[in-house]
Amino acid sequence: MPEHRYQTQFSLEQAASAAPTLAALRERIRESQRCLEQIQHLIPAALRRQVQAGPIHETEWCLLVSSAAASTKLRQLLPALQQTLTHQGARVSNIRIKVQTPQR
Repeated sequence: MPEHRYQTQFSLEQAASAAPTLAALRERIRESQRCLEQIQHLIPAALRRQVQAGPIHETEWCLLVSSAAASTKLRQLLPALQQTLTHQGARVSNIRIKVQTPQR
């Protein structure tokens, strides 16, 4: 008689919810995305495609940018970005900007 194996498939969401570490990581990713959504309107349209939400560690949020020029422009906006996040209730007290190096 053949052995029947039942495979249970889980979505990534279900798997992440089942594991506390993954659930915490998923929540940090969502929080980072929410922060980016809250400040998106302050970033010039031409610059928006060059900015990505990066990791949040405790109260420090990292924005990832594609070039040094984008980093320089974004640094000029930091006070406004921080003020908006504070007014929106985000738990971010420091914003760090990191230039992404191209993958080879």
